Amino acid sequence: MPWKLKTGAQVARDSAGKAQACTLVTTAVVALCGQVENGKPFAPINAVSHITFGDQALDQEEFSLKYTATGVMLNNSANSTWAALHEMLFGAYQDEGNVPLSLAGGALVSAFAYVTDFYVVPKRFTPGFEHKLSPRSLLLVYVVLALVLGLGRRRK
Repeated sequence: MPWKLKTGAQVARDSAGKAQACTLVTTAVVALCGQVENGKPFAPINAVSHITFGDQALDQEEFSLKYTATGVMLNNSANSTWAALHEMLFGAYQDEGNVPLSLAGGALVSAFAYVTDFYVVPKRFTPGFEHKLSPRSLLLVYVVLALVLGLGRRRK
């Protein structure tokens, strides 16, 4: 079976909605895990904004336009990258309804995201929510990312 890559405008168009779905769902999971583990749903979302505001963001536990909105926007930026990568490498399979390959691609891209987030980028650019969530919750976030990438767009 030949590899089917998508390029350019096609990737941008098809990954936009997938990125939004990834952001919506992963943000909800991060908040839910924050609520369950610490009774603070906004703390792990706010922690993402450490990329912009430094370590003071890690101490912000309540909803804040400054920290929460920035955390969501930064999460969306990362999710846009992962959605575009998935779309480029596996979007053609998703277009033709090959769910197993699309899901496998979601798992690969999510694993790549995890390695990038925690082993490649400088500490300042890690997601931040790892300071507020357990390893089990982190695993859940990346599993959910894999599922949304693999299933996050309807076939054409």
